[in-house]
Amino acid sequence: MKATLVARTRIVYAQNAFAELVLWKVPAPVAGSSHEFKYRLAYVVDGVCVVRYDNEVGKGDHRHYGEKESDYSFTTPEALLAAFEQDIARWTHENSHS
Repeated sequence: MKATLVARTRIVYAQNAFAELVLWKVPAPVAGSSHEFKYRLAYVVDGVCVVRYDNEVGKGDHRHYGEKESDYSFTTPEALLAAFEQDIARWTHENSHS
């Protein structure tokens, strides 16, 4: 069985900001993860990825927030999306120039 694409979308937040979300269902967990999903969620502002969640082979589930990388405990695709959206809101708030 091959990987099955579950979702692929691009969300434009502003002229200079967008998110790309890609989620696959895989027949076996990728190295470092213990679930049946492979994912990449990225929030890009002015051409720079400022928030990213992924489970790169060998590294397992983790998130990037600005320059910092930390572990992420994956539970469900819905919880992943909620955490990603919260980080986008946090980054936007922390980096607003108003």
